[in-house]
Amino acid sequence: MTLYEYLESHYTPATVESYHREITIFLSSYPSASMATYADLISYLGVLRERYNNAATLNRILCSIKVYYDYLCCTSRRSDHPARSILLRDQRSRDVQLQDLFTGEELERLLDRKERYQALYYRNRVLMGLLIYQGLKPQEIAAIGIQDINLEVGSIYIKSTPTTNSRTLSLKPGQILLFYTWLREVRPQLLKGADSDVLLIGHRSRSMSADDIVKHVISSYKNVYPGRSVTAQAIRGSVIANLLAQGHDISVVQRFAGHKYPSSTERYRQSQVEALKSAIEQYHPMR
Repeated sequence: MTLYEYLESHYTPATVESYHREITIFLSSYPSASMATYADLISYLGVLRERYNNAATLNRILCSIKVYYDYLCCTSRRSDHPARSILLRDQRSRDVQLQDLFTGEELERLLDRKERYQALYYRNRVLMGLLIYQGLKPQEIAAIGIQDINLEVGSIYIKSTPTTNSRTLSLKPGQILLFYTWLREVRPQLLKGADSDVLLIGHRSRSMSADDIVKHVISSYKNVYPGRSVTAQAIRGSVIANLLAQGHDISVVQRFAGHKYPSSTERYRQSQVEALKSAIEQYHPMR
């Protein structure tokens, strides 16, 4: 298995390109990287620290280096992982930016977008519903197969990703009829006889990738809320933050979001639930 094949089997296309680029730079500047020790990598990062003063850049490079050694371990080229325990002191801020959040009412308004083509209306409503009601990540949506949907009980199975756990979530009542029409009537028309188990179909009967989903949201809703960017990430963050603001237990929200660690969910609480609710209402008053 080549490095690129390994990356393709574990990450989204955009992440593959980012990691591959950084790893290529790492290997070109450190030819003996395959035999490096923990101390060697610490020294290498020290050199990078003198070159870059941006914590996000250093973290991106370190993540790429760790993935490179993940690959070596996976392909049995090394039995140890010299970078696994390395953490940077100047960790980039992972605080949720309140100004990027949307209220539940604002999220619902995103479903009112007019579509020129009826087929795309159903597909895009299914897509946006998964973002707004289930709070899914683009890569999770892209991986959903028709076999993962159970309309009889109104549920959908979400596969695990490198950063989220698998889980089964309930569909809203309004989603069930929408899914039924999409699966039984509209989706077969878009496939035009092609065979596919993927839920969402995009251009030329091909499945929608995570990148396609990200681009669709940005291009479709860029002018809806002036001054704020409507992105898949912002929508997911808003869903999680709003659940916490409504008083749901953090362990329940963690399972809903698929977070591997409670600390990932805790970031959306911003000190206390009431403070978060007040901040959301201050930035985005209900109309």
